[in-house]
Amino acid sequence: MRNAAAFLLVATGLLCAQSKPAKQQLNFLTDQVDGEGLTAMLPAYLKARAFKMLDDRHAQISRISSRQDLDARRREFREKFWRILGGMPERTSLNARVVGSINKPGYKIEKVIFESQPGFFVTANLYLPQPLNGKHPAILFPLGHEEGAKAHDAWQHVLVTMARRGFVCLAWDTLGQGERVQLWDDDFKESKAIRTTTEHTILGLQTVLVGDALARYTIWDGIRALDYLAARPEVDAARMGVTGNSGGGTHSSYLGALDDRLAVIAPSCYLTNWRRLLETIGPQDAEQCVPNSIAEGFDHPDFVLAAAPKPYMMLVAIRDFFSIGGARETFAEVQRVYDSIGEATRFAKFEYDDGHGYSRPRREAGYRWFSRWLQGKEDSTPEAPVEVLDEQELWCTSNGQVALGFRDTNKTVFDLNQDRFTALRPRDPQLAAVRKFTGFAPATDAPPRVRPYGSLEADGYRIEKLVYEPEAGILVPALLYLPTTRQSKLPATILVFGNGKAAAHDAAEKLVKSGHAALAIDARGLGETRAIPDKYGSDWPRYFGDYESTMTAMLTGKPLVTMRAEDIARAVDLLAARPEIDASRITGHGRELGAIPLLYAAAFDARIAAITLERSIKSYEAIIRQRIHRQQWENAAAGALRHFDLPNLEGWMHPRPVTWIDPVYPNGQLMPRAQQLQRIVR
Repeated sequence: MRNAAAFLLVATGLLCAQSKPAKQQLNFLTDQVDGEGLTAMLPAYLKARAFKMLDDRHAQISRISSRQDLDARRREFREKFWRILGGMPERTSLNARVVGSINKPGYKIEKVIFESQPGFFVTANLYLPQPLNGKHPAILFPLGHEEGAKAHDAWQHVLVTMARRGFVCLAWDTLGQGERVQLWDDDFKESKAIRTTTEHTILGLQTVLVGDALARYTIWDGIRALDYLAARPEVDAARMGVTGNSGGGTHSSYLGALDDRLAVIAPSCYLTNWRRLLETIGPQDAEQCVPNSIAEGFDHPDFVLAAAPKPYMMLVAIRDFFSIGGARETFAEVQRVYDSIGEATRFAKFEYDDGHGYSRPRREAGYRWFSRWLQGKEDSTPEAPVEVLDEQELWCTSNGQVALGFRDTNKTVFDLNQDRFTALRPRDPQLAAVRKFTGFAPATDAPPRVRPYGSLEADGYRIEKLVYEPEAGILVPALLYLPTTRQSKLPATILVFGNGKAAAHDAAEKLVKSGHAALAIDARGLGETRAIPDKYGSDWPRYFGDYESTMTAMLTGKPLVTMRAEDIARAVDLLAARPEIDASRITGHGRELGAIPLLYAAAFDARIAAITLERSIKSYEAIIRQRIHRQQWENAAAGALRHFDLPNLEGWMHPRPVTWIDPVYPNGQLMPRAQQLQRIVR
């Protein structure tokens, strides 16, 4: 990003006295910075943080030059990746059953239901060659996010074609798709969420808080699907491969890296690298993002390296939204390793000049690759026409939903996640351990660097416009309200409002007119420093706020909420250094997205004498207990509920007071008065 000093263009002179400055005067940097300015600051800071980690990782990978090095990297990857996923679930009975079949010329489709975890039903279609002669190679086919789930047109082309060519193929509905909607609404007869990726990311926050990634569920579904496929008498378990597109490419990459039974891997339209991903479309929905993965030293090439030296083909689209530049860089990095161990022929890339999707050119490249390595011959026969069946024809349940077909026994991720919380919740959280877990940096003796931007004069007070730097690369615009006359040192309140310091003016004016000082700040990503690109769809910011910054922070191992808490602690440093301020009487008022960072800061920094929290959730547990949440990702720390909850932070403030005003449920609705008064004590 630009040097921080480039933002600091000095505003001169005093503006006319007035009772209520205009918003543009309170948001004083907006028109003074070239280009994207402060709204680009937080994304640039987080990317720089990620890129440093990725550079360190690349240097480590560049030293791999032997099979021993590769084996060591694979072991390291698998151990760490399973840990940040949340650990491997227990392998329980599949209770698999075939509930119907469809016979077609050259192939047969069996409708299968199994349980990847007890009560967690998976609907699948098994494609069998006809006639069957002995044991056949097999293909595991995880789905992308397209409409129709396992009945999607392109998927049926792959599955039917490969069955005709002698492969047994298994496709299953992933979470939120087809017959496995997780947030089913009985009234609307569809998901409560607008789209699959929205459902994934609603569930994703709930799993992240408990210390799991949503991918723990989707990967385990795939591993259990492979268990079923390998156990079929028609399948040669030594000749199994995996392929899929988009979200299916993601899970082809995951499964190929984690399960040695998969002998050949060919993900389509997924593999790029994190640098190019962050530079372009940003982190995707929750099952494609595993918190702490960049911090642990992982990038997309690691999925390939963990499978190496198995036969592996990257199927990529030149005009994909997954960066072709990143795909080529990943290919080059992995190709060097395959070459160094004498296995160059086992790694390949097929590019085609089209957009995202499992288009016919990529499908035919996949057919050639799998036939070469699993059948001992390269089948270059063009894809023949396929009869595409309706989604309802491929249903495994009578009414198209496991939520309806197994109403009394069906479990969802929402249910299983609460079971995980019960098993993993901490019994005796300790302040020092939680401070370390969240990554909160303690206050320094020196105040932060401050730059003035002029001032405003009003009736009985003045507003100093300033910017302070809590750390390199971060600037926090602030407004310091001071009475025109004073008799002694002033008590001061730090105002952190989710919609910015300009929105805090009325509260600040009330404080200053009562003889207090007030410091209203735009903690990073709030107010003038906020930017939420609407590139995920119109529902995305409404549900998830600044998901891109939040997830990038989580990927790099430090939550955004902690970073904002540090901005508040540096504000305490700023005030404590002012001669007008009584450092023993500094309080805080946080509203909406400013509230939880203030609670963190006050719990970890005893100099904050009291806090008021307005329109905020009261616990992380509430998020996992309510099916729908909105605007809560930015408040979260990955794995928090394995270590602490918000009432613990409140308890550690004792005897300093905490006042709640209009607390809300995770969906943003106000809590009834009786519940507002309740305190949760752990």
